[in-house]
Amino acid sequence: MPTITSRPKLAVLIDAENARAAHAPQLMQIIGQYGKPIIQRAYGDWTTTQLTRWKNLLNALSIRPFQQFRYARHKNSSDAALLMDAMELLYTRSDLDGFCIVSSDSDYIGLAARIRERGLMAYGFGDRTTMRAFVAACDEFIYLDEVCSQAAPDAPDSR
Repeated sequence: MPTITSRPKLAVLIDAENARAAHAPQLMQIIGQYGKPIIQRAYGDWTTTQLTRWKNLLNALSIRPFQQFRYARHKNSSDAALLMDAMELLYTRSDLDGFCIVSSDSDYIGLAARIRERGLMAYGFGDRTTMRAFVAACDEFIYLDEVCSQAAPDAPDSR
């Protein structure tokens, strides 16, 4: 009888306000090459029209939306929610082998470093414009704008 090998268990945390919905299908395929995504969450203010493209993909990709209202202009409430959930998962879920942080935002540099300090894999996914410090903080960083170049581009304000 063949031996069934366990694939690494991953938490996928998406900053939907900072990631292109057009990349989502290929993103999930790529993540599947690294392991099994057992937690898939996307953070954003789902009451706005900005995330319409993401809303259309959530069910198809089995990604759970996490609502974060924008209480003030130019504040990173979705970033803070993602960071808090990531830290909770990091310290309460011993079954995770790694985290996939989907964003080009430099706010996640410390998170990637903390994940690695705990001995887990930190995978980053974002655009070529991502700050070098975030790329370096991850074990591996995948530039989605390059690997998903055949996907139809969407405007920055409709991510």
